[in-house]
Amino acid sequence: MHLSTEHQQVADMTRRFANEVIRPQAERLDHEEAFAGDIYREMGEIGLFGIAVPEQYGGAGLDCLAYSLVMEELSRGYASVADQCGLVELLTTLLTQHGTEDQKQRWIAPLVRARQRGAYCITEAGAGSDVSGIKTTAVRQGDGWLLNGTKLWIHNAPVADVALVLARTDPAAGKRGMSIFIVDCHSAGVARGPKEHKLGQRSSQVGELHFKDVLLPAEALLGTEGRGFHMMMSVLEKGRIGIAALAVGIVQAGLEACVEQVKIRQQFGQAIAEFQAIQFMLADMAKDAEAARLLVRSAAMKIDAGLDATAAASMAKCYASDAAVAQSANAIQIFGGSGYIRGYEVERLYRDAKITQIYEGTNQIQRVIIARKLLKA
Repeated sequence: MHLSTEHQQVADMTRRFANEVIRPQAERLDHEEAFAGDIYREMGEIGLFGIAVPEQYGGAGLDCLAYSLVMEELSRGYASVADQCGLVELLTTLLTQHGTEDQKQRWIAPLVRARQRGAYCITEAGAGSDVSGIKTTAVRQGDGWLLNGTKLWIHNAPVADVALVLARTDPAAGKRGMSIFIVDCHSAGVARGPKEHKLGQRSSQVGELHFKDVLLPAEALLGTEGRGFHMMMSVLEKGRIGIAALAVGIVQAGLEACVEQVKIRQQFGQAIAEFQAIQFMLADMAKDAEAARLLVRSAAMKIDAGLDATAAASMAKCYASDAAVAQSANAIQIFGGSGYIRGYEVERLYRDAKITQIYEGTNQIQRVIIARKLLKA
């Protein structure tokens, strides 16, 4: 798929940043489970957050295709860094599409410039794939709202300054009784659980956010009361494209590492690149990377054209994340015993890949979405 000059420049610039700034720090960030604050501040300065946010609010003013290119290239450097980019994109997309002018002016620029850290709060103990199962509530209190509940496995929860929180405002109305609130995480009644220690993407900070009688002003409501579920779901297509692109970056990083390794590693007196079995593994890895990449770009272009991208985004996310897990496992196989040892990039890629089959909707849910679209045709 041919890229425009502008899109190619975006991809090239992001790749340089990933090679020069992210990759040299990836092993340390993973080992220390460290928040990549310095990298994020630099990304904010050069415009790698809020890719599709209008320039008037501090974003790059580009499109979903550009966003997918940035996510892939950042992930080549380290998937955790790409994950932060994806989070900011979701938050700022919601604010751009549904916020008042005051809300946009107050919250978007600090997020895209990495001056504040955001969190996207849907998941609860009984509400993962089934978002309709959330129990967090917001009830009217004078002119404002009183928020109570707990969200778990929330990206940036241990460090967030602001959170977009999905809560029930009318328990009797089901999905039509949910609303989104902009919550200052330094408010009275907001508490954080401990940072979770994860298998992969260990630099991403994940934990719980607890809301106990948090008093919110009227202007904390984002968009229309009762439309929160629809609003959250409306950005998930873009979110799934972002995760799919992140997964492509993992496959591509593994492929590049393996191409170099097979020329160096020797068995039976020759480089393992000479063995057809190895060549077939590389070919399959390249094939999956390219197929996933094209699915991602096709879905992104549908969004940019204003078309229904529901099935396309699910296909891209499902295929790319499955490929990331399978091909990062093959990358370890190519490296042999050394690939199983901490400190080798392919070992980290394997751990980083697994979560892509789970977050932004499990791959089982993606298959349900695809099948429903087919059966409605």
